[in-house]
Amino acid sequence: MKTKIACLLSCVATLAFITSASATVSMEWVSVGNAGNTADSQTGYGAVDHAYQIGKYEVTNAQYGEFLSAKGQSNSNAIYNASMSLYGITQSGSSGSFTYTVTGVLANRPVVYISWFDAARFANWMMNGQGSGDMETGAYTLNGATSGIFTANIGAQVYIPSENEWYKAAYYNAATTSYSLYPNGQNTITTEDANYGNVVGSLTNVGTYSGDASSYGTFDQGGNAIEWNDAVISGSTRGFRGGTRYDPAQYLRSETSDDATPSYEDSYFGFRVASATVPEPTSLLLTIMAGGLMLTRRKR
Repeated sequence: MKTKIACLLSCVATLAFITSASATVSMEWVSVGNAGNTADSQTGYGAVDHAYQIGKYEVTNAQYGEFLSAKGQSNSNAIYNASMSLYGITQSGSSGSFTYTVTGVLANRPVVYISWFDAARFANWMMNGQGSGDMETGAYTLNGATSGIFTANIGAQVYIPSENEWYKAAYYNAATTSYSLYPNGQNTITTEDANYGNVVGSLTNVGTYSGDASSYGTFDQGGNAIEWNDAVISGSTRGFRGGTRYDPAQYLRSETSDDATPSYEDSYFGFRVASATVPEPTSLLLTIMAGGLMLTRRKR
């Protein structure tokens, strides 16, 4: 019994990753429930059999800058691209003692020049409590890889959303059990609703467009930076969705998707993360303890 309880308590510690004392990045999550919803009949996407959380916004320069400051002293596995300096994050010093500065007015814009591997390493670091937490294992077992296809490990707590998870958060309306064409909960969109069509010509702060909110309350799933998802396409590429600040409206629509090699980086490419929905650690611990007592009583 002691062994069982110790194991269960260990699981609680793993599930409570977000409360780590070393955590500096505060991620704002949107809960996506309604597990078991049907797929969009027009595209075949969007069915998800579990509840989960997804970032309300794209990962920002400020958040990614914290990751770089914690894990980028040697820029291992190229988690920093020098072109990021044009969009808000600057690297100084020499390998082994690199430091990073985020330009204040650009801090809340989505980080770009992100590869799928950069996003996966950020997810690992988030799952491992941030700070000195490992970026090579956790949600994904990368072990230094910068090419190839890697899938999320069973039990991953912070990860790149699957295409269906991303799609559901963007286009599904649980109240009407229907899908919209655009990620603002509507079948129409204008440049007053989202950053697309080269009207602004640059990235904007996440959440700038109130008319861009999905039915679940996510922002910028249309326009601004295009976003990686976890889909494996043709066995060697990864999916992305949402269109960029330069794209016409059709690239924001639900039927539009694309893919790229997972090592690809560009000023268009950003990401958001998803999280498994878990009970609060305190309530989970009480449940486990109660369960343990019941098992003990049954043995008697």
